[in-house]
Amino acid sequence: MPKVIASSLRKGNVVDKDGRLYVILSAENIHPGKGTPVTQLDMRRITDGVKVSERYRTTEQVERAYVEDREHTFLYSDGEGFHFMNPESYEQLAVPEDVVGDQAPYLQEGMAVMLSTHNGVPLALELPQRVTLEVTDTEPVTKGQTASSSYKPATLSNGVRTLVPPHIGTGTRIVIMTADASYVERAKD
Repeated sequence: MPKVIASSLRKGNVVDKDGRLYVILSAENIHPGKGTPVTQLDMRRITDGVKVSERYRTTEQVERAYVEDREHTFLYSDGEGFHFMNPESYEQLAVPEDVVGDQAPYLQEGMAVMLSTHNGVPLALELPQRVTLEVTDTEPVTKGQTASSSYKPATLSNGVRTLVPPHIGTGTRIVIMTADASYVERAKD
């Protein structure tokens, strides 16, 4: 397995630690005023879902597992998990809920996602950076109020709550970032 420096690891990467595979949930490079810079990794063990936090010096070598990243299309979700299809081979794959995690509300039928697998086992899921959703509930539009820095709360068609500019009303389709549910722009469709 190839070794990489700890500071190059990102969310979704898979590392081999003591013969066990871990998927990285978050990676943060910390540069203190004094002392050695370190990389803080929050990881989930793939076999049993146990979460672990590790610190490495940023120049330390870490074994990165070979993972196949391939585009899949989201089909539907049921009691078994979330079902995806490989558009090339039409092979279907059921992904457990703990792999999808807090990204589940953003999945839309027919959405193309990057699915990371290791020996056919789904490990991590990467959504498109932006999705278009409809505002289902928000305060009414205030006349004469221009797009200022004051945002108002809104509920989206997937149930997620976010903040939108005052000129956005119920029924408006907007583009949001999947990473933090932040408003980007009004949809152009």
